[in-house]
Amino acid sequence: MAQPAAKNLSAPDAGNTDAGNADVLIPAAADLRQAIADWRTWLRDEKRGSPHTLLAYQHDLQQFLTFLSAHQGKAASLSDLSTLAAADFRAWLAARARDGLERSSTARALSSLRGFFRWLTKNGLAENAALTTLRTPKVARSVPKALTAAEAGEVVDAVAELSDGDWSGKRDCAVLLLLYGCGLRIGEALALTRGEAPKPGQEALLVTGKGNKQRMVPLLPVVTAAIADYLTACPYRGDAKAPLFLGQRGGPLGARRVQEKMRALRGLLGLPESATPHALRHSFATHLLAGGGDLRAIQELLGHASLSTTQRYTEVDVAGLLEVYDRAHPRARTRR
Repeated sequence: MAQPAAKNLSAPDAGNTDAGNADVLIPAAADLRQAIADWRTWLRDEKRGSPHTLLAYQHDLQQFLTFLSAHQGKAASLSDLSTLAAADFRAWLAARARDGLERSSTARALSSLRGFFRWLTKNGLAENAALTTLRTPKVARSVPKALTAAEAGEVVDAVAELSDGDWSGKRDCAVLLLLYGCGLRIGEALALTRGEAPKPGQEALLVTGKGNKQRMVPLLPVVTAAIADYLTACPYRGDAKAPLFLGQRGGPLGARRVQEKMRALRGLLGLPESATPHALRHSFATHLLAGGGDLRAIQELLGHASLSTTQRYTEVDVAGLLEVYDRAHPRARTRR
């Protein structure tokens, strides 16, 4: 049976990251729509999920319920979710495969669905053990693509050339140094307030990461100096709770602006498409590892919950060493 056209749940109002009353657009009965609204509130207030995460979960659930309404011929209710069989969930996975969706996208959608069902069970609203029998699609594990130390240095040095003014160039330099010099995620850097800006001589920065978890990261003097230089030049003032990094009109600097700068830098410096703001964080970890850094310590610096996530960087380092070996070692030809 063909699926009905789904309304875009993720963007009912471009200025509302919580999507307001978007649950009314979901093909679901009233009790299920209310449960979804309560789940969204829980994700936002209790789990401290970012707006991006909330919209991703919301979109995954919308897609599943849109499929289910066509699959069953009616809008699903909480009781319907409890009676779904493993075959129903497999039919949804098969439909995604027929639509050509990537395995990585389906793996995330399945994770979102499992999270929603766990919340339903915990709150006594619905329970379905069939979902636990599904295997997560195997996804090829990607190796982070780091810049070389020279390329990372060029990015930081050249970003000011692309700025609209002297103070914004200093701002962009400070942001990129936080990514490469401290290993911050772009969202973590842009979430810093003026009160959290490092002071001269400060040796560590308290960072709030995913899941509202906090960690301390060492501060290089060059990072502290760049932030101080930006604050001195910035024409806008604010109290301790004001955003540290501001846009041209004085509002909070958005991640998209930083991504646009990196896109322009790729063209200016001849860097590959993989040279993104997040690649600077990868470069931070990779270069630390290559310099003899301890894997556990790097895990703490990055704010990774699992060591297996950090271990991907060992693959980057080994790949780099093999490339050097193949290019420079006189015995390398015997391996080909």
